[in-house]
Amino acid sequence: MTTQLYNGTEAAELATRWRRTISATAAAVTRPAICNWVNRGHLPVAGLDDHGRPLYALADLARAELATRDRALRLVGIGAP
Repeated sequence: MTTQLYNGTEAAELATRWRRTISATAAAVTRPAICNWVNRGHLPVAGLDDHGRPLYALADLARAELATRDRALRLVGIGAP
């Protein structure tokens, strides 16, 4: 079975959709945020595309979004202080 991998733009779009499912007013997840998740150890790189750019697995992306969601929503005034 082959695992679907997503580039930074696709990963940001997916994470934004998940976050906005929780709250329609949640801020978008950006490509730089995806890079920050990688740098902070929340999101492992699962492979590289033909141009050497990182790709991410769906399950890893979901875990990283969940791990960063509470803080991100607090920063935009949503959720517990």
